[in-house]
Amino acid sequence: MTPAGRRILAAAEELFYDRGITAVGVDLIAEHSGVTKRTLYNRFGSKEHLVAAYLTERDRRWRAHVRAAVDACDTPAEAVTAPFEALRTWSRTHTRGCAFINALAELPDPSHPAHRVAAHQKLWLRNLFAELATAAGCSRPATLATQLLVLHEGAVATQPLSLDCLPETTELARALVRAGTSPGTSPGR
Repeated sequence: MTPAGRRILAAAEELFYDRGITAVGVDLIAEHSGVTKRTLYNRFGSKEHLVAAYLTERDRRWRAHVRAAVDACDTPAEAVTAPFEALRTWSRTHTRGCAFINALAELPDPSHPAHRVAAHQKLWLRNLFAELATAAGCSRPATLATQLLVLHEGAVATQPLSLDCLPETTELARALVRAGTSPGTSPGR
């Protein structure tokens, strides 16, 4: 990406996340990035594609952050709840909640390119939970993955309320994993 493209994307990320996607126009993004609207359109084609690029880049960073948390775990069972630990550290600098939930709320049309990016991010997380639960030998990994996704998303959604639900949510997730890996359970059911 060109330096101008990186500036546009950085300005768009800050503005979209802080003010909302629909509240921010291309004029403001161009002004904040120090480029003309023509340059913005030459680099991204449309606001829709710029929003999708912003979410794609954020998704790339989030996935790398989660993978690093998973890789730091000592056991497969611990890895299943690593996305909750990743959320704890991520939330220190991302305090306006989840950019993907925000995008899904602002852009309800499933054909919008940014809606698709946000929806795929949530599906990726559920699939990661299933993959990790399977590796840990959890019974019913698909069901556990859905339960963990719901817990994770609940913690994300309540983050802007300053309720600090993440410690309790993480402990509940660990309890579900322990129950799924306890003796007498059989993987795959």
